[in-house]
Amino acid sequence: MAKITVSDSNIGLKELRDNVDTYIAAVKKGKKFTVYRHSKPVFAIVPPEEVEYDLDELDGPGWKTLIDFTKIRKGGVPAEEVLAAIDRVYGQS
Repeated sequence: MAKITVSDSNIGLKELRDNVDTYIAAVKKGKKFTVYRHSKPVFAIVPPEEVEYDLDELDGPGWKTLIDFTKIRKGGVPAEEVLAAIDRVYGQS
């Protein structure tokens, strides 16, 4: 893996995939990142201690269900369909 310096708070999805261990280490040290795909922000990575949770709403240690895909289709929804829907909403470049 190539050594990179993490100094920017905005990163591309490919950059994150290619250097995930480097970014995990940076997040453990308190850094935060906004991840972009096709020049649009898609999610943020922050240290877990900076995320506030209502403990009554958690499904387990640190987990919260946002969408239960088994309610849409028995057995869930294939990841490819979810990603295609996200691409339709956010567009592709």
